[in-house]
This record gives sequence, C-alpha cells and structure tokens, in this order.
Amino acid sequence: MFNGIITSIGSIESAEQQGDLRLKIACDYKADALTPGESIALNGACLTVTTKGFLPTGKSYFTTSLSQETVSRTVPGQWKKGRRVNLERALKVGDTLDGHLVTGHVDGIATIRSITASGDSHVIEAEVPEALSWLIAEKGSVTLDGASLTVNKVEGRHFWVNIIPHTWQNTTLSERRAGDGLNLEIDVIARYVARLLQK
Repeated sequence: MFNGIITSIGSIESAEQQGDLRLKIACDYKADALTPGESIALNGACLTVTTKGFLPTGKSYFTTSLSQETVSRTVPGQWKKGRRVNLERALKVGDTLDGHLVTGHVDGIATIRSITASGDSHVIEAEVPEALSWLIAEKGSVTLDGASLTVNKVEGRHFWVNIIPHTWQNTTLSERRAGDGLNLEIDVIARYVARLLQK
C-alpha cells in the first residue's frame, strides 16, 4: 500500500526482456535500507525489489521485474534505459497518510491534452477511456504516474488536476508534454463501489 507521495526520482539503468521485463533502477535510496522482496512503486506501478547493490559510481540501485500484465496496463515505451521514474516505497504501519490510499495497481492510461500555468502551479487536463471516466469524481483523488492528486473538474472523459510547485519540481510530471500518457490509478474506494453497483 502507498499514499501517492513521491519520495525520489530514479533512472532506468538497463531494461532487458528475459521472459518478464527486468529493470535496473539507479536511486537515491540507500541500498542498505532496501530489502529484496519489499514493494516499491515505479510511476505508480507496484513492483518488487529483487536485488540491490551499488553502481560503479557509488550510487545505489535495485532491480525489479515487470510482468506482461503490468507492461500492458502502463504507458508504452516508458520502461526504457535512461528514462526517469517516480519512486515511492511502501507504507509502514504508523506512517502518516499524506496523500490517499493507493494500491499501485494501474487501471489505465490518461492522455495529457494540455498543460497550463496557473499562478505558481500548473494545471493538467487529461483524457481517459470511457470505461474509466465515470469513476473519476470532482474533488476526488487519482494518481498520475504515482503522484496523488485532487481532481478539480470533470467533463465527460476529461478531468483537470492542479500541480503545486513542490510536486512539479519533485516528480517527473514537469517532464511530460501534451500528448504524453500517464499511468492512472482510480481511487480504490470508487473501484469497489463500482463493483458493488454491478451486482
């Protein structure tokens, strides 16, 4: 479980297709503090640390694998060498819940339609598939590439979120442009309510 508060930005050192897609991620987390088997979110996708160590530069790294299910539900082309990724380690009992409850299970892709400056912040307008649009509520929560955000407005398949300066400067959202895709997770409560309504 996560809360959508990005705590570091890593970079993909290597990406190799060996059955599953295997990634090596350079990060600012201390390798000694990482434990093989623990959960970690990359751009909002919950993955498992498989190994850890140090690069020749002395920087820490960890490895992880992406199943075909994860690759198929996330933005095409994002798991490439050199790409920067948002990182969040799993919550521990007693941690402050600063964002909202996030599972790390990506529901689909939100496509950026516009990015507009608004005071010191930036407003992203995104479009989602019809199957997901009705699950997004004004003043509800979503995660985009792992970052917990409040929905300001919803119109059909489009919704708008405000990115405050801290989030803009400390995530990869500032590197995205109109037309880019973002990994989207719907609020988990909305997901279960929708399932119950189908009964």
